[in-house]
Amino acid sequence: MNTEDTVTAPVLSRREGHAIFLTLNRPEQRNALSLRMVDALLEELESAGNDPAIRALVLRGTGGHFSAGADVSDMLNAQQLVERGQEDAFEKLNRRFGNLLERFERSPLVTIVALEGSIMGGGLGLACTADIAIASRNARFSLPEARLGLVPAQVAPFVVARIGQSQARRLALAGASIDAAEALRLGLVHSTVTDCAALDAAVAEQLTAVGRCAPAALATTKRLLLDSDPAAAGPGRERLLDHAARLFSRAVQGAEGREGTRAFIEKRPAGWQPQ
Repeated sequence: MNTEDTVTAPVLSRREGHAIFLTLNRPEQRNALSLRMVDALLEELESAGNDPAIRALVLRGTGGHFSAGADVSDMLNAQQLVERGQEDAFEKLNRRFGNLLERFERSPLVTIVALEGSIMGGGLGLACTADIAIASRNARFSLPEARLGLVPAQVAPFVVARIGQSQARRLALAGASIDAAEALRLGLVHSTVTDCAALDAAVAEQLTAVGRCAPAALATTKRLLLDSDPAAAGPGRERLLDHAARLFSRAVQGAEGREGTRAFIEKRPAGWQPQ
């Protein structure tokens, strides 16, 4: 479990009854998913999944946001590794996040996400892997990668599985933002609430319901449901995510990816946008 203090730990964890609560803890960056945070989440998933007393996992963010997606500083670090000769640095970085999405989706625990504020890119991908997604009315969802000259590589398969091919294309190809009501209509989330207090109450209600279910039956039922979807199981998903990581690597190192990243850092429109 996480032993760092609450200031520096990328993920906070606490145990309450039959549930573990994980909190993304980079409020100054709207909980951007750094590699350090991804590794911490993987560690927590492994630990909780092996604890027979835990049946549910709740994931949320600090500072009024769930997650604004990928951490640009990790991409800058990967670029330095490429320049030193590690040509697959971007591919490995991207695929590591895909591994988190796979592990979160296939966790034997009932996974619940409590969503508020920004849910972008990788944050939206995480939301799509959860068994139960609850959103505050202030939540905003988007896949902004194409606006940055990038591709939603690891995220795309999970978004398609959640809301279908047609709506996934609409979100990814326009880079538009949708509100919680629209996310509910699309099936991206399962319920919406008015505010943070109501979000806490809704999570507690779901945990009470989970607590009434037999632990082994829960895990077996979840595995059966996932295995019933060919797109969510087997080597096909692995090959797709590996291919997506290569596409991401090419995009981020291409002219559009470099310009989009610079524009984001410099807080200006990218060169292909109307000035």
